[in-house]
Amino acid sequence: MASNTNPSPFPPRFEIRKLNASHLDWATALICHSNAFASPVWTVLYSDLTARCYKMLQNAKYLVQHQIDSDLSFGVFDTEYVYKREESKATQGKLYWNVEDESAGEERLLEEMDFPLVSIAMSYDQFNPLDMQRLAPLIETLPAFGLIYGILGARDPRTPESWHATGPRQNLMRNATATRTDHAGYGLMGKLARWLMKEAKVRGFKGIQIECVHDAVTKVWLHPPEGMKGELVCSFDTETYVDEEGGRPFGEAKQLITKIFVTL
Repeated sequence: MASNTNPSPFPPRFEIRKLNASHLDWATALICHSNAFASPVWTVLYSDLTARCYKMLQNAKYLVQHQIDSDLSFGVFDTEYVYKREESKATQGKLYWNVEDESAGEERLLEEMDFPLVSIAMSYDQFNPLDMQRLAPLIETLPAFGLIYGILGARDPRTPESWHATGPRQNLMRNATATRTDHAGYGLMGKLARWLMKEAKVRGFKGIQIECVHDAVTKVWLHPPEGMKGELVCSFDTETYVDEEGGRPFGEAKQLITKIFVTL
């Protein structure tokens, strides 16, 4: 997917490809596994991580499919990936999760993600928005997911007309960043994010918005490539947030959650 105008930031081992319908299960599983077992928020809020991971697998597919259909979602593939099962080799990758087996934990579910997709950056055009009704089952699976967007929306100081798209290829909406835990340490998230910023600019977009639920993601998007500007639109701290009734809906989670806009 890399080109002369936007070359790959990775060594030959890793290859950027545009995601398509054949990657739906893989991308969804990667998002679910990352959120269930590596999130600084969900892992604190929820104890039934395997069961919740399975529910996400079913309920996140609309979100993932919408972004794949946008032609604006990309993945990093490990060209040196070693398949764990012969069946996976024959099909160039396969997901083996059994959603009836809640005894599987983080490591086994990772082992059953026997495919070479190792990092993703999902996006869609703001002019082609998500259907919130179809997103409802995912929000029910992760109740704090909707709450986060609600809080950030209420704290956003901008007027809608100042930044909402009036046509295609104006604002890119980033939604879902995930890297396999067994491929941490290669800088995949940051390099893919910066490549995507450049790619969006090449395609004519003027800006990108992203909500970040991890310090490393916030840092990357506040420091885009030269010639671009990353701005903190709004934020809140889960540790100190108190709702109107005096409750602490994020419990003991300690995370600064941010909304960032990058002007390309």
